[in-house]
Amino acid sequence: MEANKLRIVPGANGSGSAQASIRDTANAFGVHDTMRFGQRSLVVDVNGVHPHQKRLDSWEETQDNLRLNLQRNMYGLHMPMRHLMERKIVAPTSHMPGMGRSNIHLDILMGRDETLDVSDFFGTMEPTAFNADDRAAMEKKHKI
Repeated sequence: MEANKLRIVPGANGSGSAQASIRDTANAFGVHDTMRFGQRSLVVDVNGVHPHQKRLDSWEETQDNLRLNLQRNMYGLHMPMRHLMERKIVAPTSHMPGMGRSNIHLDILMGRDETLDVSDFFGTMEPTAFNADDRAAMEKKHKI
């Protein structure tokens, strides 16, 4: 959480770390200048991510940082720290076997309880780790 950053929209580069392309590191002959810029990385040239995609990926993080910074400015440092501690407490909740995962506590603390997302209707795409055969699970637990 940066103290003086009240950014509403994510930055243009998304993560804050600048990456130079081959056009930025070329010398007068149009070749990559290895002596000044180090080894050439093809990841920057091949990565076909649109600039707006970077902003969309960091949208929730930026909004969360804005909320925490506003709380810090209005109520003091204890308020964002308290919210972060509460989030950390409710994040690893257990779930009932045979039912889907739902962390409504974390959604309320993050302010996502009044929004409708695709995951609210179709569920999350994470694989389930429970055994569908309850009888076999009980036999294994009680070593029968």
